[in-house]
Amino acid sequence: MRSIHHFKIKNIEGKEFSFEEYKGKKILLVNVASECGYTAQYAQLQELYEAFNDKLVIIGLPCNDFGGQEPGSHQDIQHFCSVRYGVTFPLTEKISIKGEHPHPIYQWLVSKEKNGVLDSEVSWNFCKYLLDEEGILLGFFPSAIEPASEEILDLVNQ
Repeated sequence: MRSIHHFKIKNIEGKEFSFEEYKGKKILLVNVASECGYTAQYAQLQELYEAFNDKLVIIGLPCNDFGGQEPGSHQDIQHFCSVRYGVTFPLTEKISIKGEHPHPIYQWLVSKEKNGVLDSEVSWNFCKYLLDEEGILLGFFPSAIEPASEEILDLVNQ
């Protein structure tokens, strides 16, 4: 299973969707948190989503695993993102990335054995994974790499 298109997850409203829906578009996955020093990256993520929505989907995956910086309910998260940053890109249900029960998507993302591309470690909020139009992993970018960085934009524009 070398493609993320095999995975399903619930959106922030609790409805299940499949990553297969995004076949033909690149996907940028970001573990997000409302009370993080990197939270301002929501603004760039929204700008990218608007600028490249014909070929890129951004999916925010709220997570409270790093510093307890996403303590709110799904409604709290949705309200914060909408009011503070005008977020219109998809958000998922709150998930776990580390610990005893990491979400299967992150088990796949961090393991070269599973994703076929690279091993990585999500060490904080706002780590980014970029996947190609077929759901194959293109790269991993730590929190400090801004969403509109040259490294990410070069891959989006390929």
